[in-house]
Amino acid sequence: MNENIREDEVRLIDENGENVGVVSIEVALSKAENAGLDLIEISPNAKPPVCKVLDYGKYKYEEQKRKHEAKKKQKTVNVKELKIRPMIEAHDYDVKIKQATKFLKSGDKVKFTLRFKGRETSNMKAAFDLMNKVKDDLELIAKVDAQPKMEGRQMMMLLSPLK
Repeated sequence: MNENIREDEVRLIDENGENVGVVSIEVALSKAENAGLDLIEISPNAKPPVCKVLDYGKYKYEEQKRKHEAKKKQKTVNVKELKIRPMIEAHDYDVKIKQATKFLKSGDKVKFTLRFKGRETSNMKAAFDLMNKVKDDLELIAKVDAQPKMEGRQMMMLLSPLK
């Protein structure tokens, strides 16, 4: 900004947004001073660097406003975890599916964790069948991001909402 610009020549854009062309830094600073504004380096990596005559306070305010708008439009995705057991009862299963549906409709991802205790790990086919049943019941509103896989004494599957 102003005297901090170290180049001898710059490409100048005046306060009206018109391209003046390549001028010396002294001419650019005098134009900015005559207009009562600041000389700001917009693109320092260009050859020659691009400088613009404008009000620095207003420029910073507009930049902050743009960043705030971009942040507002961002959507954060949460991962909700639902824990189930291999020998789950029908009503409990329905409750978990209903919760998963609610989470998926609100735009969150759902991670199903199937926990094993004792000798339950010996019947893996039933566990995979249960995870496939979950997948089939939610196929209209969700897609599978991570297929069911074993990690230690638990099986996990990640679902995300369809667009």
